[in-house]
Amino acid sequence: MTLGMPTIGKNSESIEYLHWEGNPPKDEFFWLTAINKATLVLNHRIGLISAQNAKKWARALQEVEEEASVSGSHRPKTVLHFEPKLVAKCGWEITAMHAGRSSQDMHCTYQKAILRDEVLNIAEAIGEVLNNLLELCKQNTDTYLPAYTNGVAAQPETLAHIWLAHFSGFLRDLESLETWFEKHNYCPMGATVLGGTSWPLDRKGMSSYLGFKAPVYNTYDATQIAATDAPLELSLALVSPMLHVVQFIQDVMTQYAQPRPWILVGSTYASSAMPQKRNPGSLIDVRRDANTVLGNLTNIIFRAHSLPPGMYDAKDSMLNTSTVREACFVLTSFAAVLKMLQINKKRALEELDLDWTATQELADTLMRKYSIPFRIGHHIASQMTTFGRSNELRPSNFPYEKVCEIYQQTLEKMEMKEHPTEFPLTEEEFRSVLNPISIVNRRNVLGACQPGEVSLMLKKADTDLAEHKLWKTEQSRGIKDALERCQRDFNALMES
Repeated sequence: MTLGMPTIGKNSESIEYLHWEGNPPKDEFFWLTAINKATLVLNHRIGLISAQNAKKWARALQEVEEEASVSGSHRPKTVLHFEPKLVAKCGWEITAMHAGRSSQDMHCTYQKAILRDEVLNIAEAIGEVLNNLLELCKQNTDTYLPAYTNGVAAQPETLAHIWLAHFSGFLRDLESLETWFEKHNYCPMGATVLGGTSWPLDRKGMSSYLGFKAPVYNTYDATQIAATDAPLELSLALVSPMLHVVQFIQDVMTQYAQPRPWILVGSTYASSAMPQKRNPGSLIDVRRDANTVLGNLTNIIFRAHSLPPGMYDAKDSMLNTSTVREACFVLTSFAAVLKMLQINKKRALEELDLDWTATQELADTLMRKYSIPFRIGHHIASQMTTFGRSNELRPSNFPYEKVCEIYQQTLEKMEMKEHPTEFPLTEEEFRSVLNPISIVNRRNVLGACQPGEVSLMLKKADTDLAEHKLWKTEQSRGIKDALERCQRDFNALMES
């Protein structure tokens, strides 16, 4: 279980020794270093720090960064642990660069910056989900299967149409994350803590160097209100994609209990006792983890509950980052599972003939072509279904003579003398009405499952996915460019 970041005692320093591979992480230390670099450059630029001190302090900061760029070294997560490293290099005079700042605005800045990076990672993960789901849709435009309402087979559908609906849900999730990003990509730096300070720190310059759109305008809002809203609103935005993952998996698992499922997952494990069992462990793992994240997301809400403004309970970067990263892991795992799904088109079509999902089409056709009131046609189709189930008949072998008989009996019972006395459909037409492929092809409303509409949806999905990938690329590049510009100006300061 992940607990919050310790702020006092030996525990508060022990968590700051990280082991990692490759490049140093973009953690709290990374952002505290970036904040200090931007502070030195901007304060020197407007004459708040002398050239001599700025150059000296910049080199000290560079040394601190280099020393912490070895795996297992001390990478402070708080201002109170970071500043002593600078003091050890240059003496107490270097604390002048802290004027106009507070641990509140500095910590709120790195908390938001870290969440911002994680949101871009989640956006990439959802993008992979969307990409894999779209490929499945393209492969299954001719996969016919029953769709369910209230857990009961209801209508013929295509798998492409159904999964395009799931695509739309995940796309809305991605749009919600983009909205969060646009709403919270504002910088607290320079707000100090409450009502600001007399030290004229360049807040716009700080925001620009750290890759934010602009400062959070109201200084009290920056550290007391907006800083809590950011993780809270992100937790709410992550509820929906976790639910969408679980819903999708449950939809697959519903038919997985069939003796001959038409959707299987390629990664399974065998039962230790029953030789025939192949358990869909990969689906179950992702479902379990998604529900675990859902539980943890409520933790963020309750940590913000019944508190005065500004308390750090809800802002804790360790807790918030852990939960958000777990959500990203779930989505990445789900994207991988999508690539493991195996579809048996023949078996899916066969399932449609095992039940009576085609009967609504009979009522619709009698009304559309022969003006027989829908409720009368509905009754005829219902009677046909009852007889078929009682006599172990399927739609494909239901006797034409029997539907003619049911039709005549119904019209006599309902005293519908103004309608044809004999069943108006030929046997060929009757068979076509009950054919699930024909039913799908005859759909005639916007956004339904007929091939023409599905084709339009697939094209739009391609366009939407490309646009969102471009958005993610642009935001990542914007942050990267800002940090590189800050680093160039910092290097120039050291070398001046």
